[in-house]
Amino acid sequence: MSKEKVLIKTYGCQMNDRDSEAVEMDLIKSGYEITSEEKEADVIILNTCSVRDQAERKALGKVGSLKKLLRKQPNLQIGVIGCMAQSRADDIVDKHANVSFVAGTDQLHKIPSLIAASKKSETALIETGLSRDIMERLDNHPEGQTNASIAIMRGCNEYCTYCIVPFTRGQEKSRSIGSVIAEVKALAEKGVREVMYLGQNITAYGLIEARRDRTFDKEISPFAELLRETAKIEGIKRIRFTSPHARYFNDDLINTIAAEPKICRAIHFPLQSGSDRLLKVMRRRHTAAEFLSWINKMKARIEGITFSTDLIVGFPGETDEDFQATRDLCNEVDFDQQFIFRYSTRKNTPAAQMPNQLGEEIKIERNQILLQDLQERLIAKNEARVGTVEEIMVEGVSKRNDEKWAGRTTNYKIVIFDPQENIKVGDMINIKIERATQHSLYGSYLKHQD
Repeated sequence: MSKEKVLIKTYGCQMNDRDSEAVEMDLIKSGYEITSEEKEADVIILNTCSVRDQAERKALGKVGSLKKLLRKQPNLQIGVIGCMAQSRADDIVDKHANVSFVAGTDQLHKIPSLIAASKKSETALIETGLSRDIMERLDNHPEGQTNASIAIMRGCNEYCTYCIVPFTRGQEKSRSIGSVIAEVKALAEKGVREVMYLGQNITAYGLIEARRDRTFDKEISPFAELLRETAKIEGIKRIRFTSPHARYFNDDLINTIAAEPKICRAIHFPLQSGSDRLLKVMRRRHTAAEFLSWINKMKARIEGITFSTDLIVGFPGETDEDFQATRDLCNEVDFDQQFIFRYSTRKNTPAAQMPNQLGEEIKIERNQILLQDLQERLIAKNEARVGTVEEIMVEGVSKRNDEKWAGRTTNYKIVIFDPQENIKVGDMINIKIERATQHSLYGSYLKHQD
């Protein structure tokens, strides 16, 4: 008897990518086969995002378009999971009779049983309860990985006025250091060389538990402790993490990054706005000057560090002066990457009810200005690397040219080079940079590092 085939389509962030990967592994263990072809699938699962309106629209549009496939395959099961499922479960079921089951962000470990149960149910099944059970249940990884993502915490307690995450992912909850380290050790034994730690507010890792256990000390970072323990694991060559909140970068964390070369020198540091007025309205709990002071402290202590950031343009009431403050701060920090989002209203968030909502035209204009600034900076920064020697971790065949190979520097720069017989995926090698564009560096192989 052939196995039932499941297709998972993922929208949104790296956490969703990781969740989908873990759900796939759960399904394989439960006897299902994973497919990438809709026409082959017995079950189609949409792992959704609610952070931006566009992501929700794409997912809802896909749910609607699957009605055509359902007419050809009447036994097809359709599941909606993730953030949008958490926040809009009843609405999804009411408007889309073709949906078989809905599972929220803390119920993803129940997908195999939901698939089985929904076959026998005349109505859609809904599981959206928030629970800690999920924390130690999604630790499955595919074989053959060199780079692995690991979810170490879920949820957020910041309640920024524009953000829906606390309503879709719940309150912060962290895994124990012991369980995370055990997972990383197991991955290292299977050949993983780089880990990416994931969390909605990752630099607050362990703080809720520390307060509960009365071990909290504002000078100590539980996340820094996790990074130090990870760096001790033989076989792990690089450690990355996302997405932090700037105000949790205390001296313990900064000094740990500075002292441990395995921790990559590319730090994601979300700004959102450079205007003190808007930062206060957004409830970011810091000023632009404080943000810049943390950046400068890291630049002084950590050699070669670079930064990426998140920015919102067109937040309600954003004036020309507010936008200029953001633009000026971005250029002063000299970010290597800027993820720019045009503000969109989100359910249950205070910002959705604020006056002076801006039109799309001005959001698009400001988006383009920030992108142009970034482009000009990146061209100059990358050209300055020509003639340098960069250590990279080999990732394999280039996505844009199958005659070339690619890898990344500790600063997450893509480096393209000619393949060599003695090079394999996961190797640490030195490359002499000979040419640069806005997005990539190009060079020649010099030697292995290990």
